[in-house]
Amino acid sequence: MSVFERDSDDEVTRGARAIVVHGDMRADRRDVDARLEEARGLALAIGIDVRASQSFRVREKRPATLFGSGQVDSIAALAMDHEAELVIVDNALTPVQQSNLEKGTKAKVIDRTGLILEIFGERAATNEGRLQVELAHLDYQAGRLVRSWTHLERQRGGFGFLGGPGETQIEADRRMIRDRMAKIRRELDQVTRTRGLHRARRQKAPWPVIALVGYTNAGKSTLFNRLTGSDVMAEDLLFATLDPTMRQIALPGLDKAILSDTVGFVSDLPTQLIAAFRATLEEVMSADLIVHVRDVAHPDTEAQRADVLEVLAELGVIGEAADTRQPPIIEAWNKLDLLDSETAAHAREVAARQDNVALVSAMTGEGVASLQRRMSDSLTAGSTVYHLTLDPTDGASLAWLHEHGEVLATKGEGDILQVDARLSDAAAARFGARKA
Repeated sequence: MSVFERDSDDEVTRGARAIVVHGDMRADRRDVDARLEEARGLALAIGIDVRASQSFRVREKRPATLFGSGQVDSIAALAMDHEAELVIVDNALTPVQQSNLEKGTKAKVIDRTGLILEIFGERAATNEGRLQVELAHLDYQAGRLVRSWTHLERQRGGFGFLGGPGETQIEADRRMIRDRMAKIRRELDQVTRTRGLHRARRQKAPWPVIALVGYTNAGKSTLFNRLTGSDVMAEDLLFATLDPTMRQIALPGLDKAILSDTVGFVSDLPTQLIAAFRATLEEVMSADLIVHVRDVAHPDTEAQRADVLEVLAELGVIGEAADTRQPPIIEAWNKLDLLDSETAAHAREVAARQDNVALVSAMTGEGVASLQRRMSDSLTAGSTVYHLTLDPTDGASLAWLHEHGEVLATKGEGDILQVDARLSDAAAARFGARKA
């Protein structure tokens, strides 16, 4: 929510009648129809009543309106025909373009960035999530203050040397926004430090962390529930999950691991959100394994894959910006149940040839056992289960094994303690050096 009072018609409300339009630049690798359908899904995610959608070929971006004058007239006519009070433009708009389109269509206009911010604002469930959303929204809104003050006559006027009526109020709002953003950043810094301490404690434990990532609505939360037996919000809505959720799971040959669900990625993710949600995605940055959940039934599945990898690269998880430790990635090709028999057979054939791919249906459970085996194999690669004999009084060695490996079983037999522990090669060498 903004720190200043906005016009009552400057808000997006549930049930608002809307049309969705997309400026097709042809530089986009994504299918136009799929892009329009995604934009409709974004609007439906916050209860907007989408009456119609249409794409317009934009050969040259107009600085004033993005679209050509004839296209603006067509958008206005489409809005009028469907009695739409809201025009959703599935592109990024400058404040000037947004203002001019509102004048040209005689309707409220919101761009893709604003729409995603509205969704994130509604989905945030934790204090940190709400702070991050507010920070991103304030950053976005700061450049749109002049547009918001359409009622200047109600604002305290300036004196001639200050630049005219209303300017002092706008400057006051800018200062209020800057102050609020600074306060939020301080609060988020404290939250980040606290979570860093929790993560450091987890990293001292031997349990590996697995992060689920994927394009929004790819089925991450459904798969998360399937793997954990929990009941995380899993609706057929874009951005159904916003705040990260963590649960303990067991895998074949691995008694305990931590599974983390994360916010869904999306194409053209607003830059404000990439920065604001970096902290939310820190679990991905420190994961031992990433499971990339893909909707292989979606017509744009390859473009969605590229979008996810692009965001991971921006976060420094993979690619040249990443540190030397890059976690392995397994692709879970989800929604097998939505493929026709011929496409499913081909997908099985392709997946079988790749070590890092598992074809699954999170909805029916098909293929999940195979995915679990691949996850376990990836996490235990380079480690070995050792059968060790300790003195029962050697609590220091047992504590060391708990800290640097995974103790699978202990059994006291008279004056000896039998311990089964999984250790990496490096940890095994260090343990041997301790006992030498």
